[in-house]
Amino acid sequence: MAEIDPDALLPNDHVKTAVLDGEITQLSRGAANRYAAAGDTFDLDGTTFEVTSVEERTLADLTDADAKREGSPSLEAYKQRMERVHPGDFEWDGTSEIVTYRFEALE
Repeated sequence: MAEIDPDALLPNDHVKTAVLDGEITQLSRGAANRYAAAGDTFDLDGTTFEVTSVEERTLADLTDADAKREGSPSLEAYKQRMERVHPGDFEWDGTSEIVTYRFEALE
């Protein structure tokens, strides 16, 4: 368990705000890099969050429930958002390996 820099896990200010607001409680990132381990913590504006799980998966493993934890209303909306925020260098391929990080605010 370590304290990590939130910038390493959370890619931009929009995501950080959504995490603080409770709209995002999970983030999936490409498997090429490992950004956190279960038990790691990070601080956002005075709120401490703990990474509760880290799971290796593929894009095909994602569900509507995952998409909602990542701030999208459905898996289809999540797919469209990923294609929009990664123009030119992203194609939804179900076999692509990802790592899913779940986190929660500590009391």
